[in-house]
Amino acid sequence: MAATAVRYLRSVGAPTAADPAGEPFDVLPRPDLRAVGDDERLPVEPDEFRRVLGHFATGVTVVTAYDEDGPAGFACQSFASLSLDPPLIAFMVARTSTTWPRIARAGAFCVNVIGAHQGELCRGFAVSGADKFAGVAHTASPATGSPLLDAVPAWIDCTIQAVHTGGDHLIVVGRVAALGAEDEGAPLLFHRGKFGRLAD
Repeated sequence: MAATAVRYLRSVGAPTAADPAGEPFDVLPRPDLRAVGDDERLPVEPDEFRRVLGHFATGVTVVTAYDEDGPAGFACQSFASLSLDPPLIAFMVARTSTTWPRIARAGAFCVNVIGAHQGELCRGFAVSGADKFAGVAHTASPATGSPLLDAVPAWIDCTIQAVHTGGDHLIVVGRVAALGAEDEGAPLLFHRGKFGRLAD
């Protein structure tokens, strides 16, 4: 059966990670990155773009992985279900992210859906340069061994299927290897730059 995990860093000499069964994840070449052309520039100011798009409420996730340097993760609200057959999800990450290369090297990740009571946990993963896992309880996800954060209402364990460029972001497609959810628990929401929750 063809391997489903795809990473983009082999072209820069990154080592191949292995799954819990000892089989290496396959890697596709790094996507061709290029500068944004003048004819592709946003016709409106970035602040206005953020203000208007901020009216679209999203859930909040923390994407985690485990590489040779230990656990890594970042807060991400640009996440979506993509395909039922095969089961695929997608998330977007800035090309300037310092965490993404570690996730790409791992070849696998876990999407932790953050609950309404976990705002502080999410804020910890939204900062750069800190030890994001300090004091954060987690276990290994069942399929890839990625960090599965305690008490999240849902999680999706994935291998990297493909990586596409999308302007100043990368579009990461993950193939679902395992997933789970609690029957109860409200999600944390992000709207107009602030966290919120569903009204009862």
